[in-house]
Amino acid sequence: MRMIKLEAVILAGVLCVVFLLWNVYNPLPNDDAATHRSSSNPVQLLAKATPGHERSPAFAGRSLYLWGDCHRNQSAANVTGFSALPGYLQNFLYYQHCKHFPLLLDLPLKCGGAARSSDVFLLLVIKSSPGNYERRQVLRETWAEERVHRGARIRRVFISGTTGSGFEKLQLNKLLELEHRRHGDILQWDFEDSFFNLTLKQVLFLEWMEDCCPRAHFLLNGDDDIFAHTGNMVDFLKGHDSGQHLFVGHLIENVGPIRERGSKYFVPVQVQTSESYPPYCGGGGYLLSGHTAAVIYNVSKSVALHPIDDVFMGICLAGAGLRPVSHMGVRTAGLHIPSPKVNPHNPCYFKDVLLVHRFLPHQIYIMWEQVHNPALRCWNN
Repeated sequence: MRMIKLEAVILAGVLCVVFLLWNVYNPLPNDDAATHRSSSNPVQLLAKATPGHERSPAFAGRSLYLWGDCHRNQSAANVTGFSALPGYLQNFLYYQHCKHFPLLLDLPLKCGGAARSSDVFLLLVIKSSPGNYERRQVLRETWAEERVHRGARIRRVFISGTTGSGFEKLQLNKLLELEHRRHGDILQWDFEDSFFNLTLKQVLFLEWMEDCCPRAHFLLNGDDDIFAHTGNMVDFLKGHDSGQHLFVGHLIENVGPIRERGSKYFVPVQVQTSESYPPYCGGGGYLLSGHTAAVIYNVSKSVALHPIDDVFMGICLAGAGLRPVSHMGVRTAGLHIPSPKVNPHNPCYFKDVLLVHRFLPHQIYIMWEQVHNPALRCWNN
């Protein structure tokens, strides 16, 4: 009799564990269900590197959750030299045609709805990986704060994919979900957040914008490690018509693909045969009009994804017969300091810029406070 009771207790314990695990991996809809969208029955594909070739850490254990018929393009393996490519580039070619992924965290009313999105003067679109919590939090408290500046409404979205696998992925997804509930500023899709998928991130955002924020006047598209002077941006953009073409940043032209395998920006002939890129602006940050964003999105529907996101934007602009232009206030390659003997973070060098790339979170926080200090006195004051 005691043995029967013991077996019953063990069985009950096993059932409890199974129930708990089921709830971890299959959570019930919560009160925020209206802000989440997902595909019905997405197909999970595990893209593995070809044995015998190195794998990029960004693609290790890569898991793709694709819409119904977006499967691996097996014909990519027939490209001459395919087998000699690194695994992450093989994966890129296998899935280059895939442009639609499930949206995990949505913000359908970020701009007040499609009809009222013209109220948004400047939409800050910030590329951020799931683990970059500290960066996002500092930006919320500094240049990316949602506010009205000189009559111009500024709104903020962080765009992200997923990283990791197993419990790590669950934890990072939970982090973004908590931020989403608290701040209402996260857009997340179920694709691997990696360097070569930044282009995919841009396309997915433009698709979201077409649905939820089509009338925003201007956009800042930037990384989460830039120092941006959004007040200066508003002043600059007020002199332009959002219904006309505008795409400004750090202009790069007369360059082509890097063919060295050891480079982060390695693009082999199997991905692009041409030896030149169209003019483009450095992806650390650039400004564009809502009109130009819509044009790029429409062109992107018929353009193959390129692994370098800023180059892809230049390709889309060229496809529309448009050009990006340079602005001296956009410094994605860093700010030139006149002497090694002076403080490179003197706020006087930064008070008139639009944006500068490569800042640590604490440096952004300090700089934002300093350039807005009423007591700041510079050489041209």
